[in-house]
Amino acid sequence: MTEIVPLAGVTLDPASKEDRAELDAIRGGVITIGNFDGVHRGHVELLREVRRLADRLGGPAIAVVLDPHPATILRPDQAPKRLTWIQRRAELMSNHGIDALVVCPTTSEFLKLSAESFFQALVVERLAAGAIVEGPNFFFGHKRGGDVATLGRLCQDEQIELRIIEPSEFEGEMVSSTRIRELIVGGDMATAAALLDAPYRLRGTVVGGARRGREIGFPTANLSGIDVLIPGPGVYGGYAVSESPSQMAAIHIGPNPTFDCDGDLKVEVHLLDYDGDLYGQTLLLDVVLRLRDIARFDSAQSLVQQLNQDVEFIRTRLAPLRR
Repeated sequence: MTEIVPLAGVTLDPASKEDRAELDAIRGGVITIGNFDGVHRGHVELLREVRRLADRLGGPAIAVVLDPHPATILRPDQAPKRLTWIQRRAELMSNHGIDALVVCPTTSEFLKLSAESFFQALVVERLAAGAIVEGPNFFFGHKRGGDVATLGRLCQDEQIELRIIEPSEFEGEMVSSTRIRELIVGGDMATAAALLDAPYRLRGTVVGGARRGREIGFPTANLSGIDVLIPGPGVYGGYAVSESPSQMAAIHIGPNPTFDCDGDLKVEVHLLDYDGDLYGQTLLLDVVLRLRDIARFDSAQSLVQQLNQDVEFIRTRLAPLRR
């Protein structure tokens, strides 16, 4: 891994003079450009080809991410909720041999660049790419004016090698971030994890709550500021990976009809066998399986009985997988 542009969350702006020295250090490599939200199986195939080509050509393996998603600027009301934050993408990419992550801040001016201008400014002038790896549905430039045919022509003019990798399939359907979002909203965490090749991870800050969980023997950490897609309402099992070793967790997502009438969505986490203060901390949470729907209980005693069953189920299912 390059030490000049590490993958631990460094953001590089190709238009910034301060970042040019770092970008100069990774010129001449093999690049792939995209959003890479989730770094799913399809993305992994691209990344592995980038690594193979980089080894053959003797240059670095580079991923270029546009952040935020262009739809956030062009169609903010239709912009997809992201699956991964940039540092998480960097971590996952590093696992697949990528040496550096270049983050291009997506601005209105950036989106006005023609396909040719985009290619010349980023691929040729900034990165001096020796090769590019993309999927067949790659579009770039103003109003998605450039496609793989355009890319092929531009690469040929600059004598840059181009590889097009066909989309990956899982159970007969194409692997995509859109498909994964649908699975997560539907609570199908097992299939989502299979497509992601990793458990789905949330990130949030622990804030104070009504402390009703502590009163009935099930203290919960209430998560706020979650910046990725939240699974659909239900009770889930997973791991709090911020702790070492990771802690098994019961996760309640949605309203709490037993105590509250406001119907507000909440993410409440009960860490099994944990007695500590998490307030103010950032909690990373792998959501592994869905247990049941949310239910209203007639009494606190009935709720406690159900929570005990939930915890026992989570122990049975997750303890053998505990990392």
